[in-house]
Amino acid sequence: MKTVFVTGVTGYIGGSVAIQLLKKGYQVSGLIRKKSEETQVKELGIEPLLGSLEEVHAIEEYIDRADAVINVADADNSFFVATALERLKGTGKTFIHTSGSSIVAHRDNGERSDKIYDEDMEIDAALEKIGRIAINKSVLAHSSQNVRTIVIVPTMIYGHGLGVKKDSIQAPKMVELAKAKGIGTHIGKGENIWSNVHIQDLAALYVLALENAEAGSIFFAENGSASFKEIAVAINKRFNFGEETASIDIDEAIKLWNPEGAHFAFGSNSRVKSDKARKILGWAPKYNSLLHFLETLEE
Repeated sequence: MKTVFVTGVTGYIGGSVAIQLLKKGYQVSGLIRKKSEETQVKELGIEPLLGSLEEVHAIEEYIDRADAVINVADADNSFFVATALERLKGTGKTFIHTSGSSIVAHRDNGERSDKIYDEDMEIDAALEKIGRIAINKSVLAHSSQNVRTIVIVPTMIYGHGLGVKKDSIQAPKMVELAKAKGIGTHIGKGENIWSNVHIQDLAALYVLALENAEAGSIFFAENGSASFKEIAVAINKRFNFGEETASIDIDEAIKLWNPEGAHFAFGSNSRVKSDKARKILGWAPKYNSLLHFLETLEE
């Protein structure tokens, strides 16, 4: 297996995965939406392929040219996933789909939950997450159609991206809000906890899964956890904002981050463990402190 087609290659995860694949000797092609992105992608050593997730014929052509497909563009785009799985049926090729650990989250409004999930536990899903979980299950079920399907479920990602896009979403937005208010800020009590993972460790997991995972496998990706109040405190330390943190309610959070962001990315608990990836794939993440990363953040 030498040629890998990556969607979301100009994004934070996709670009980092693509660079890690290049380092391991793979040839990488990547989907780009705009002609203007072509030069940047080429300079990284990635073959740019112009198109969108909804263009059926283009997607089918790009899939046919690759030995493996890694979808990092949109965890909720069932149309692309359906197109890819149909095209891959009977080929024995690999399809890695990127989900996200908000599948275990609920509308917690900054309150703490002690429930920690592994891949074998049944998820008591929030209504808003049923669609994403259904996509994951469909991907895994296609292993019976001679497609080597794998799902990777990242948690809160931090660290500097290896590709075109350097920043993740959750931690940078927390920094942005703190700077705007002059104080580290969270929803409600801020006692809600998310597991987290460094982008370089996550990219390494994709390569391990590509090379070693069995068809029909799902892997959570985490190496540590922190509450949003702890995150706010770490940001305070970095920018000398003092010891106290501030709280906003869910309606103010929705104005800042929309309902999905407020309820799930910033107000929920999303706690999982990655024993499976460590045991089966030999994944050995090197970074284990989001809080240290934030406390030593460069401007």
